[in-house]
Amino acid sequence: MDVYAVNFADPNNNPVAKISSLASILNILIPFMTVGAGLVFLGMLITGSFMFITSGDNPEGVKKAQATMVSAVTGLVIVISAYLLAKLISWFFKVDLPI
Repeated sequence: MDVYAVNFADPNNNPVAKISSLASILNILIPFMTVGAGLVFLGMLITGSFMFITSGDNPEGVKKAQATMVSAVTGLVIVISAYLLAKLISWFFKVDLPI
């Protein structure tokens, strides 16, 4: 009689076994979050541009469109600054961060 078993501790058989520390979780999440932030920026910029074009001579619509575009750029600057700060900290302390 043959017994077949799966070793769930083996990362080749079980992808969850690859997650062994917080660094490995961040290594998976940070690229997805960065791409997500870029897509949100693009969507907000397109929405603000469309609002700006379609507002005509309505000053309230123009203000709302400009506020949307400024918020998009501000969010992107925050995301880029956080990334660069993490890289600077990893360089300063000579730690290999997974980003």
